Amino acid sequence: MKKTVGILIFDNVEVLDFAGPFEVFSVTSELNNFELFDVFTVAKKNEPISAVNGLSVNPKYNIENAPKIDILIVAGGAGTRNQMKEIETLNWIKEVHKNSLITASICSGSRLLGTLGLLDNQPYCTHHEVYDHMLEIVPTGIPQKSKRFVGFDKIFTSGGISAGIDLSFHIIENLHGKDVALKTAKYMEYDWTEKDT
Repeated sequence: MKKTVGILIFDNVEVLDFAGPFEVFSVTSELNNFELFDVFTVAKKNEPISAVNGLSVNPKYNIENAPKIDILIVAGGAGTRNQMKEIETLNWIKEVHKNSLITASICSGSRLLGTLGLLDNQPYCTHHEVYDHMLEIVPTGIPQKSKRFVGFDKIFTSGGISAGIDLSFHIIENLHGKDVALKTAKYMEYDWTEKDT
């Protein structure tokens, strides 16, 4: 029953893109006897990464020693432009996606899913300043600028920065029901309501 949640981070990752989902999934598990999720960060190497605005973060795993991931979350941020050229990381995302229950991007993390062809001919959300770039990356994709997040098959994409929190609650609701999601939202004092996908 317990699901692993692996959050990909890298230099110049947007802080709330990874910290928001990390908090939502971790608190949900904490409030339910730590039985629902095992949440961790993953980077290319086991070295501190420098997030946007200089926050130093130590990833728990690297792409070679990370355990099996049920829910893969690809964070966004200015660093996604460089990550589009990181072949090893892209290949890792592709391999994890093959066996994941859910693959999700937060904010401009959509660039990486788009680069891998996972958004071809599909609806997607991203940061409002990234839609123009996404037209170059995935010209056949279907932008959903008015939505906080959108999903198809097992892939979810969310809009800018804070939208990753709403997507995390949506995934939790899908897996464990609305009461579990609302219990977490109440504890976090987060005004969460269901959003359209």
